[in-house]
Amino acid sequence: MRTDKIFYSLFQEFPSIFFELIGDTVADADTYEFASVELKETAFRIDGVFTSKSSAEEQPVYFVEVQFQADANFYRRFFAEIFLYLRQNPTVKLWRAVVVYPNQNVDTKDREPYKILLDSPQVQRIYLDELELANNTSWEVAIVQLIVEQEETAVERGRELILQAQAEEVAIREKIIDIIETILLYKFTNLSREELAAMLKIDDEFKQSRMYQSIKDEGKLEGKLEGKLEGKLEGKLEGKLEVVPRLLSLGLSIEQVAIALDLTVEQVQQR
Repeated sequence: MRTDKIFYSLFQEFPSIFFELIGDTVADADTYEFASVELKETAFRIDGVFTSKSSAEEQPVYFVEVQFQADANFYRRFFAEIFLYLRQNPTVKLWRAVVVYPNQNVDTKDREPYKILLDSPQVQRIYLDELELANNTSWEVAIVQLIVEQEETAVERGRELILQAQAEEVAIREKIIDIIETILLYKFTNLSREELAAMLKIDDEFKQSRMYQSIKDEGKLEGKLEGKLEGKLEGKLEGKLEVVPRLLSLGLSIEQVAIALDLTVEQVQQR
């Protein structure tokens, strides 16, 4: 699972997720944009930089790295990139660095040369497995936690977040559902979109998502999901029955499969 790609997509779509993650309730997330920056005349590229859209020098630049693989030389590279960026951008006066780890075990032991920086408030290390200790219930942090959620509970948690998203504005709600879809498809690479949709128990909110529309456009929903989706998709019994064994093997009960596919319990049992 390319976890860093997921995070960078999240940060681009919702800068507020980053500021919730670092616990900064003062910064105006809407004034920031996230991008990958290539440093001139070098082979260095900083994967994630939050810069303010305004020209105000009092707004700090945030350097962000998602590090899910052990790398003994990580800090040597990371801080070299940061200070080269500062050299090439003399207008930057304030900066902060943030590293996102899945847990402390991935954090490199090569810290001594940068101990003063690492111990300062200018550099923040976030360990995702410790986020729950903060008891933060924002949807931004909840989506980040979904990335490292155990597979046994990930789908149920995704379903809960989709229900939570109903309280948001339509545009935000649709983006949240799309992000949840992407995270789960990355996490469950053996699942098709149809199977994941059935496990999430598609509702009116989910029907507006990019995932649902993608399935529909590809013609894969015919007869495999609810026969009355928006009153337009024709239910094909044989198509529905074909997917039953797969859903049962994923741990859904006969009753859950029947509800998801709009079949009777007897029809499911026949498969």
